[in-house]
Amino acid sequence: MKMWRMDKLISTCLGLGCLTGMPGTLASFAAVLAAMLIPVNAPLIAAFAVMGGIASRSYARGKGEDDPSEVVIDEVVGMWISLYGFGPGLFIPALGLFRILDIVKPFPVRNAEKLPGGIGIMADDIVAGFLANIILRGISWLFLGGGFQVLTGS
Repeated sequence: MKMWRMDKLISTCLGLGCLTGMPGTLASFAAVLAAMLIPVNAPLIAAFAVMGGIASRSYARGKGEDDPSEVVIDEVVGMWISLYGFGPGLFIPALGLFRILDIVKPFPVRNAEKLPGGIGIMADDIVAGFLANIILRGISWLFLGGGFQVLTGS
């Protein structure tokens, strides 16, 4: 029986990152499902970010790669950041927005990815999660929170 190392279990989210050719999308979707079942709060996100940074650094180093595609703990953390403070009604838009930002990697997401080791593995998704959350807050305010009325003076 093959034994998995703890860094691989954590960084691949119990092997989820090894199941498909689209590991980031699958992990992001799994993060949304998890957020529907358990309350995702700031301490939980921070704990997963720290644990993910340490585990992904160790795992990537062991593989001899900068950012192995099967490392998906970063997508889970980034997705949870993008969901933070929203109800389930906005989870799907948050998922779409996060995945676009994670794939396209606009500034400052691309710059965060260049940081060394586990910090760089985690940072681009953390930044993408914050951007997705801020953008979704703005869109939500415009369309659901009376933002258009405020801007047009109606």
